[in-house]
Amino acid sequence: MAKHPPDPKERELWRTAMRDVKPLRAHKPAKPKVEPAPSAPAKEPAPAKPAAKNAGAPSALQLPRPKPVPELTVGRLADMDKRLAERLRRGQLPIEGKLDLHGLTQEEAHDQLGGFIAVSQKQGRRCILVVTGKGLWREGAGILRENVPRWLNERPNRARVLAIAQAQPRDGGTGALYVLLKRLRDEGGKGGSR
Repeated sequence: MAKHPPDPKERELWRTAMRDVKPLRAHKPAKPKVEPAPSAPAKEPAPAKPAAKNAGAPSALQLPRPKPVPELTVGRLADMDKRLAERLRRGQLPIEGKLDLHGLTQEEAHDQLGGFIAVSQKQGRRCILVVTGKGLWREGAGILRENVPRWLNERPNRARVLAIAQAQPRDGGTGALYVLLKRLRDEGGKGGSR
């Protein structure tokens, strides 16, 4: 596009828009303001809309968003092979490791769970059993029974776990979970997927 000189209307509009603007001092750089940390979480700014002339072109600033990882919930096995999901739910996969959290504090149980999952995955185990216990009747559901699914959704556990399902009665029933671990990929790229 060729440049053309602005017409008088544009000049007047520019002067009106810039009348309150003061020039920066050339000899002193402006110091950045240090703002105190906000007490309430700040809202994220809305994403800027691309200019009309670049509407169809991808922006260098726009990076592809990673696919969100769904939250693990007991019984939700939709993001995996249906046959494997059904075998996990029925307790038909061989249990290759067992962690019993009975008698541990929440902190101890949390640490034990994370370590056990990491070691089990490194050893190539696929299905492990985590015994939480059912809790005391007077307290309702057990604390560990409620917290273990939440802990499985925390980093780095979530990256290692493919699915969880309530154990069959022979393996602990409502007081235990089957945990299906993801396979580690070989560095050469030949590792299995799910």
